[in-house]
Amino acid sequence: MKYIGAHVSVEGGVSNAPLKAAEIGARAFALFTGSSARWVSKAITEKEANLFKENCKANGFTPDVILPHDNFLINLGSPEEDKLEKSRKSFLSEMQRCEQLGLSMLNFHPGSHLNKMDENDCLDLIAESINLTLDQTQGVTAVLESTAGQGSNLGHQFEHLARIIDGVKDKSRIGVCIDTCHTYSAGYDLRSEEGYKETWRLFDEIIGANYLRALHINDDKRERGSRIDRHELIGKGTLGIEFFERLVNDPRFDGMPMILETPDPDLWPEEIAMLYSLIK
Repeated sequence: MKYIGAHVSVEGGVSNAPLKAAEIGARAFALFTGSSARWVSKAITEKEANLFKENCKANGFTPDVILPHDNFLINLGSPEEDKLEKSRKSFLSEMQRCEQLGLSMLNFHPGSHLNKMDENDCLDLIAESINLTLDQTQGVTAVLESTAGQGSNLGHQFEHLARIIDGVKDKSRIGVCIDTCHTYSAGYDLRSEEGYKETWRLFDEIIGANYLRALHINDDKRERGSRIDRHELIGKGTLGIEFFERLVNDPRFDGMPMILETPDPDLWPEEIAMLYSLIK
């Protein structure tokens, strides 16, 4: 079964996220468990955490179809010592919030070298940061997100993700989320039928199919290889509707969250319904 949803708001508290997801016809959802743009977020009360779990259960959302995202300030490969320390502390807090909410994954962008250190050294530093966090938590998988490769961001090549995974000690708690817009902008030909097959063949060969935990399903405003991250509405961008029809009918993605982050939240109910209608 396919579990399609969107990144919903947590306005009024995290316990509202599953309610908002149910309202738009989602079978999966993503959320920020705190602020998306602050190092430290307000603590989640025990009452709020319990209500979140109750609302998830009541609406049929199990932890394996919920994909929380960390805040955007975190850079686990930062070459700047103070920023690295802040990032690691914040990432640990994000993982602990997931533990508190009974969630099993935390999605994050790998990191950036800021043109101040060697690429491979940065990838190894990211793996070290993940190891430090996994040692202090339990039950939550760190899920690396593929990037478009803007600026000095790493994670736009499958080899980057594979090197990080190789450096993580506990392989049972590391995974990958492929963002379709990012991966296409990074240069992988997901659009054509042959390119689609080749992209997933490369993923299996370089990273390993067993590490795929989730998908962000976004069309792309830019051309393949642009290295620019600009999401577009489903079927309205350069990836096109045929790609998404191929994606939602691919049995490899059964049982994992497929999350919309397209630019108009008002259209999410329509986009989710349309994607389900494409399943043969």
